[in-house]
Amino acid sequence: MASATEFFATCAPGLEPVLHQELKDLKMANIERQVGGCRFAGTRLDAARANLWLRSANRVLLRVARYECVTDTDLYEGALEVPWEKWLKPDGTLRVKARARDSNLTHARFVEQRVKDAICDRFRRDLGTRPNVGDRDVDLGISVHLYRDRVILSLDTSGEPLYKRGWREAQGRAPLPETLAAGVLLLSGWNRRAPLLDPFCGSGTLLVEAALMAADIAPGSFRSFGMERWKDAQAVMFERLRADAQKRRRSTKKLQLAGSDIDSERVQDTAANLAAAGIDANVQLEVKDARLFSPKAGWNGQVATNAPWGSRVGAGDAERLFGLYRAFGTQLRQKCEGYGLALLAGNEQQLESLGMPGDQQELANGNQPCVLLLNKLLGPAK
Repeated sequence: MASATEFFATCAPGLEPVLHQELKDLKMANIERQVGGCRFAGTRLDAARANLWLRSANRVLLRVARYECVTDTDLYEGALEVPWEKWLKPDGTLRVKARARDSNLTHARFVEQRVKDAICDRFRRDLGTRPNVGDRDVDLGISVHLYRDRVILSLDTSGEPLYKRGWREAQGRAPLPETLAAGVLLLSGWNRRAPLLDPFCGSGTLLVEAALMAADIAPGSFRSFGMERWKDAQAVMFERLRADAQKRRRSTKKLQLAGSDIDSERVQDTAANLAAAGIDANVQLEVKDARLFSPKAGWNGQVATNAPWGSRVGAGDAERLFGLYRAFGTQLRQKCEGYGLALLAGNEQQLESLGMPGDQQELANGNQPCVLLLNKLLGPAK
């Protein structure tokens, strides 16, 4: 059995170094970077802090069991030993999500069912009743990770994934996940004071996340978490954490944010989301084609943007999309000398069309690979 103080924070591929640094900044113990996230040790309070403050994490899992699992009997018996009644009331609801790879058991739905059977059978055996199984809004989420015939059973302390911040008023067409947007900003090296400009602002995710960072607002301030519904939850713990987080908020009235998009509805979405998040920064929004991008004189800040990829937005003629990148790259070189650049694109070919030098970082938006271009000081192409 794994220690009850072992946690694993998950993140999108490529954001592991960012998440590792965030955990260091939170002074978590025994942090270890792994594929898909970071392991750390701590208390229930540390898990609550992680949920409240981590900007790049998708979930925070509490590991409760780890064992060899070759057959479905192994899976069932191992799950049967876990004292689920510590966290779940007999009349509560549970959800099991599984991933299985390179193992004798590879069917995720079957794995989920066997773990559900074990949990319900344990409750029936010891308490004479059993919890209900749900799909959403449950009291206890359980994660099953099966790899090379070893299984890890974890409790989902987050509930809804952490990219669901709770501030989003307008969805937009293909919104960037809030956790990925935060990761882009953290990778960019933006100092949280310089002007930040997004010429493909969409629904404003990058602008909102930037403002939250600048104001030192905990990204989890707008929502609740799965662990608050556990049988042994301590409401006072989260009350104190949220009160402490409120005291840390800083004014961002001097922060300059600029967003533009060729679609007027998207600009309206951005305005709605900034208002919903309570942003008090100096925000300038306009309907404008990025091929004509020209920042206000003297801003000299950071350009951070999620350009159209073609796979979800702007699908169609590839050459037309490359032309957009070429024209935008020209504007960057001519109008943004001295600015930093963090541009998320779908592939290297699109970045080649942009014509800008810089470091490239492979990331992923859900199951779609993407690439981030980082240029610390914009200048002419090499």
